[in-house]
Amino acid sequence: MAQHQARKRFGQNFLVDQAIIDSIVAAIAPARGDRIVEIGPGLSALTVPLLAALDHLTVIEIDRDLAARLRNRYSAERLTVVEADVLTVDFSMLAQDSGLRVVGNLPYNISSPLLFHLAQYADRVVDQHFMLQREVIDRMVAEPGSSDYSRLSVMLQSRYAMEKLFDVPPESFDPPPRVVSAVVRMVPLPQDRPRPLDQALFEQVVIKAFGQRRKMLRRSLSDWSGQIDWQGLDIPETARAEDVSVTQYMALADALFSQRTSSTPR
Repeated sequence: MAQHQARKRFGQNFLVDQAIIDSIVAAIAPARGDRIVEIGPGLSALTVPLLAALDHLTVIEIDRDLAARLRNRYSAERLTVVEADVLTVDFSMLAQDSGLRVVGNLPYNISSPLLFHLAQYADRVVDQHFMLQREVIDRMVAEPGSSDYSRLSVMLQSRYAMEKLFDVPPESFDPPPRVVSAVVRMVPLPQDRPRPLDQALFEQVVIKAFGQRRKMLRRSLSDWSGQIDWQGLDIPETARAEDVSVTQYMALADALFSQRTSSTPR
């Protein structure tokens, strides 16, 4: 079979380090009947050991040549190949009646949009194990007050418990990327998790706050500042976006929502 040339437009860097592959599969710990979806199987570095441990695997591959290779190599009884842009995939259709486990070496050029896309389906997901640029994972798991704490931190931490597992050096790939990678575990928080009264307003508040992160929060949210009991929310006058916890952002959005609903004529 002809050698596949990595395509920049798809952000392809193929994992070739067997020790790293083994570590990722060990972290996933697949069980025979698990319903696992692999994003970006590429040259099958994870696909092969996953299939060895599973009755069936579903993969999502945008590259038609790689999708064809996979179909030629494995029977449809063992492997379902979804040839599509992962950002367009409805993961609830893949889950059916059981929870999904989602894994993959994610394309770094769409990592944030993809993480937000997947968050829509978190109620149908058991866990997610992803390899990403280390810088992105550092932002995902960052604590309030750190320079890495961002909109990505707040939005994902409101929905998942996350753990950075280990780093992956550039030489583990062919071609090697210009950045260090890392592996993260994401477990959706339970149904009884704290959640905002209005999800869209919560997202709007977080976007606005981090849109001008150098400013004090009372200035970046100046359109709403008069409606907010900052002292009651225990948010200091000098606080900036990165100083406010996930629960405080929820409380802030809830306070705005309550103000709006109480002032709406009935």
